Amino acid sequence: MIEIERKFLVKNEAYKSLSFKTQTLTQGYLSSDPKRAVRIRICDREAYITIKGETSQSGLSRFEWEKKIDFKDAQNLILLCHSSIITKVRHYVRYGNHTFEVDEFLGDNAGLVIAEIELTDEHESFERPEWLGKEVTGIKKYYNSQLSQNAFSNW
Repeated sequence: MIEIERKFLVKNEAYKSLSFKTQTLTQGYLSSDPKRAVRIRICDREAYITIKGETSQSGLSRFEWEKKIDFKDAQNLILLCHSSIITKVRHYVRYGNHTFEVDEFLGDNAGLVIAEIELTDEHESFERPEWLGKEVTGIKKYYNSQLSQNAFSNW
């Protein structure tokens, strides 16, 4: 499946009052190679393995394959991941005809808040909320796989 998404920094906390669902995510990377990142994600009592391919030249799309895995297996696989595990609180916010996933990073990435929107087409338009800041789509240092190696606190 091809994932098409745009990423933005978040200017303020106005999104929090609009959130209809919040989850805490823990994720680690078995491989953070930009051509084939392999991620383990634990969310509540569910777990997933995800493989992401190389990002397109536009920075908007890439191959993504995800499969639900056993929770205990994920806990064991997290131990094999790169040393910096990412923890974040994800807020789901409906705005216009879309849902934004706003990630409030914790730990070494505390202070970083990124909103993502998945689209069906690279040229799809969407309503832009006032709390959305600078677009960072395609800027590799904002990829979770890169944040696991070079945390926001080190910038």
